[in-house]
Order: sequence, then C-alpha cells, then structure tokens
Amino acid sequence: MGIIPEEHIAEIREIFDAKLKDEVKIIVFSQEFECEYCKETRQLMKEVADLSDKISVEIYDFGKERDLAEKYGVDKIPAIVLLGKKDYGVRYFGLPSGYEFTTLIQDIIDVSEGATDLSSEIKEKLMKINKPVHIQVFVTPTCPYCPRAVRTAHQLAVESEWIRGDMIESIEFPHLAQKYAVMAVPKVVINEKTSFEGAMPEEYFVERIFHALYSD
Repeated sequence: MGIIPEEHIAEIREIFDAKLKDEVKIIVFSQEFECEYCKETRQLMKEVADLSDKISVEIYDFGKERDLAEKYGVDKIPAIVLLGKKDYGVRYFGLPSGYEFTTLIQDIIDVSEGATDLSSEIKEKLMKINKPVHIQVFVTPTCPYCPRAVRTAHQLAVESEWIRGDMIESIEFPHLAQKYAVMAVPKVVINEKTSFEGAMPEEYFVERIFHALYSD
C-alpha cells in the first residue's frame, strides 16, 4: 500500500504533465537504523518520482556517503534535496507529510521551471543580496500555516543563488526545536541572527533577510 492516497495520484500526475518543464532529480539521504521516518521518506519520494518521467530519485546512505552529504549541506536525516538544472538550495529535513506534501509538489514545479511566481519587486530586491543566507523553517505536519512559510523560503532560494531554504520537521528533530526555542510553528530562523513566528508575507521575509545580513 502506498503513502500517496490513491485518489490523489491521477491529479498529481496531471499537474506534473502540464507544468513540469525540465527534469528534476530528488536526492534522499537516509539510513536503515536509528532514523525515524527514513523508510517512509524513501518510499514517498519513490512514489512521487513514479508520477512523471521527468522526475528521478537517488537514495544514498547517510553514513556511507558523508562526502556527498557534505556537498549538499546535509547534516541530519531523513533529508531531501531537489535539483533542477542546478542546485537551487531547496531542502527538506524530515518527512514532508500532511500539509507539507502540497509544498513539495509546488517546489518540484518551481525547480523544474527554474523560476517562481514571486513579484518582480521581490526578485529585484533579491538581486541585491551578495552574502550567504540560510533560512530554517520549523514546521509540524498538522500546521496549516506552515506550508506558506516553507514555500516562501524555497521560492526565495530558487530565485537567489545566495539563499538556501530548509524545511525542518520539529517533531523529528526535537534537539533543534529546543535549540531554537520553537514554541509555535512556523518558526523561521535566518542566519542564526534573526527569527520570527508565523507565515509572514514575502516582503517581511526579505526585510528580515536584509536585517540578518547587514545590521550590526
């Protein structure tokens, strides 16, 4: 029995057929032991890849492929890296289930197109960034507001070579939730310097990025 509900398979396949432009490679880092949800993450990504000829999946053992994991900035598992014509900095740490599954589908489309529907004003502001930006978005599967925050982080990453956006499933990584004092989700942490809660507009995201980069 698959993870993706049977009634959604045809719909997702139609969406991919209509919207996918270039090929997308899904890279999964997992391991057999001491990794909750690794098995489910592998299975889910295989099921997603089966829905389009333009999607492929590669699965690597985190313990045995440390160099490759380091190349993609993967330091915890399960981890998902979405690659299009290039690495756009879109990352998932934890199983993208619940509300976040829709986010995954939308991200695959963006990575395939190499572009997003962010406004021209936002894209223009992103062009001014010239330092690395690491956005971490802490979520839970049952949070209806979390997908918007994750989508924004990933869209910003697609549009800027300086930005990397991570979805982090709080329940699967409690030590990180504790480290960053995640009391409510979504919680966004930018470059370890600034943070906020809630699904804020894209303009606010960008404002906080510049605050993290250029304020003393």
